Amino acid sequence: MNMNMFEQFSSPEFLTIPTILLSMLIPITMTHHKPQLLGNRTTSAMSWLLKIIMLNMTNQLSTNGQKWSRTLTSLLIFILLSNLLGLLPYTFTTTSQLSMNMAMALPLWMATVITGLMKKPSIALAHMLPEGSPTPLVPFMIMIETISILMRPLALGVRLTANITAGHLLMTMVSSAALNLINTNITLSMMTGTLLLLLTALELAVACIQSYVFVLLVVLYLQENT
Repeated sequence: MNMNMFEQFSSPEFLTIPTILLSMLIPITMTHHKPQLLGNRTTSAMSWLLKIIMLNMTNQLSTNGQKWSRTLTSLLIFILLSNLLGLLPYTFTTTSQLSMNMAMALPLWMATVITGLMKKPSIALAHMLPEGSPTPLVPFMIMIETISILMRPLALGVRLTANITAGHLLMTMVSSAALNLINTNITLSMMTGTLLLLLTALELAVACIQSYVFVLLVVLYLQENT
């Protein structure tokens, strides 16, 4: 049993060199394949998935926003594979690090804001003041709306980090309890192991949902500014 359950979220090292960069490159190497004249089942399934994702995104975006479809699709697949690979034994979950999630959320949020100021400056600035606000509250409303916009990248990064970290911590506690109960109570250990299997299935769903939610929020931010 680990003395500190949060040790699983620290980057593993090889010859005192952190391997987090290698963990980040694994999803990219899994999706990068040489072009082939004839497709197989894997490429057909990937093409079908990409087509559905891009269609769902383009339906919500304007013509200018549809230019982001490839970037958002790549982001979705990258986060999805990172979440799923982190569920394998002896692996490292890169999306459990707030620094990495903020490195994805901050540039994307800033790009949406800059796009809105360039394409529709009047509409982008109009979001700072809700329609029908009382005149004495105008300065406070602008301040509140500005703070809410500045908090968006933090909400993106913290949401993904918190969900992935909480699920892994819960699985660690349940698995440790199941191992400790093997020598004392087999029945209770089997019940705990069953709970662990259910939590694993739940984490598989969370890994898919959180990657979709991350990209969906970026799409909503982009929708406001295009």
